[in-house]
Amino acid sequence: MTTAAAGGPRTYQVRTYGCQMNVHDSERISGLLEQAGYVRAGEAEDTPDVVVFNTCAVRENADNRLYGNLGHLRPVKNRHPGMQIAVGGCLAQKDRGDIVRRAPWVDVVFGTHNIGSLPVLLERARHNAAAEVEILESLDVFPSTLPTRRESTYAGWVSISVGCNNTCTFCIVPSLRGKEKDRRPGDILSEVRALVDEGVLEVTLLGQNVNSYGVEFGDRYAFGKLLRACGEIDGLERVRFTSPHPKDFTDDVIAAMAETPNVCPSLHMPLQSGSDDVLRAMRRSYRSEKYLGIIEKVRAAMPDAAITTDIIVGFPGETEADFERTLDVVREARFSSAFTFQYSKRPGTPAATMDGQLPKQIVQERYERLIACVEEITWAENKKLVGETVEVLVAVGEGRKDERTGRMSGRARDGRLVHFATGGAGEPGAAGTIRPGDIVHTAITYAAPHHLNADGAPLSHRRTRAGDAAEAGRSPRTPGVLLGLPTIGAPAAAPTPTTGCAVSP
Repeated sequence: MTTAAAGGPRTYQVRTYGCQMNVHDSERISGLLEQAGYVRAGEAEDTPDVVVFNTCAVRENADNRLYGNLGHLRPVKNRHPGMQIAVGGCLAQKDRGDIVRRAPWVDVVFGTHNIGSLPVLLERARHNAAAEVEILESLDVFPSTLPTRRESTYAGWVSISVGCNNTCTFCIVPSLRGKEKDRRPGDILSEVRALVDEGVLEVTLLGQNVNSYGVEFGDRYAFGKLLRACGEIDGLERVRFTSPHPKDFTDDVIAAMAETPNVCPSLHMPLQSGSDDVLRAMRRSYRSEKYLGIIEKVRAAMPDAAITTDIIVGFPGETEADFERTLDVVREARFSSAFTFQYSKRPGTPAATMDGQLPKQIVQERYERLIACVEEITWAENKKLVGETVEVLVAVGEGRKDERTGRMSGRARDGRLVHFATGGAGEPGAAGTIRPGDIVHTAITYAAPHHLNADGAPLSHRRTRAGDAAEAGRSPRTPGVLLGLPTIGAPAAAPTPTTGCAVSP
């Protein structure tokens, strides 16, 4: 029996796939639903009144994953009349009405440009007992005007732009997210200040192509200015951003990173391939020499910067020599981490119909060699930190083995994952308990390819307002503007929740 059928307010659950933009969009979906009177389903509740899938379309298996999960929910919905299923995000924008044709038990399909319509679409589908499909071709309002239920007490996403003006041949995102639209700097900084006022210590500035920010209002130096302005916000301890495009990376941004104390010494900059021929075929508009030159400048300004990247293996036409060039660039760049992908054909992209599509076994073999090369380098780079003291922002959910090992986990300023011993201070009820959102300094004792361990007691522990919020079960909320949407989804007697329990990001 669903909660609503039992006489309570309607409950919801959001399932998120994909990038940081999708994660932040899901925070907006949650904020919208709670503003409309829905209540988040408890972790033990397997039959919420509404299940929302926020989808990704970048990888080929995204379709299979969505439809597989929809298939699993069909018998659950059949047993629970009144349950609704909604599908949004990039795959919804791409497949549109095909979703309800393939899965007619879906109630609502909404796109990347009309997240704010979800509560109305759910109510309309419920009233009409028919599926509602609404896909807009362009952004109606900037999504940050929507109410947002933040998932973390200590770190927050802040969108500075949506959409992308690039035409990479492998990427379907521009056709699903649209042309780049930039927020005004004052709106961005107001959101950052609002988060800091609620205890948030770290913000990550988000954009499909974050360092082209300002193109819409004609200021090519806008991103560097924005980083410096974030440095003037009292209480904001860490600033990150993702993801920049090498073609738009300018020296003023490097200077802003180096000269703004709260901007973290970390950079995630997609490489995609080390071969100039493949980069040309990908329509990436930079070459390996320029890419490595940016890294050289970043490290000259910030010697301890950790640089991470994305790499695609097996792009159509990639030769063994092309792949070897990618390995060469990886060795020269000395990445601290890399997200590696096998090329995935996406219908609607130019690369999907290119000649030279590679056999799976060749792509797999190259992929395994790339993984081995990356891990050899990341392990060597991490070993350099053994014996060093690092500052860690304590996190939730970063360490899958924490409960068994008695450690806690968090991120160093350079973005590396650190599992650290608490010396007893992490135990519930212990004096000086270390909480998510607190800051510790600890000495690294062991390095692995993807993480660092600190097995001695912390050298220092600073309690923070973010830690206070985590301990109290509060998560930040930014109200946004409801844009005239009606309040729906809960009986009139049930007030709209104004606080909620913090959950793992």
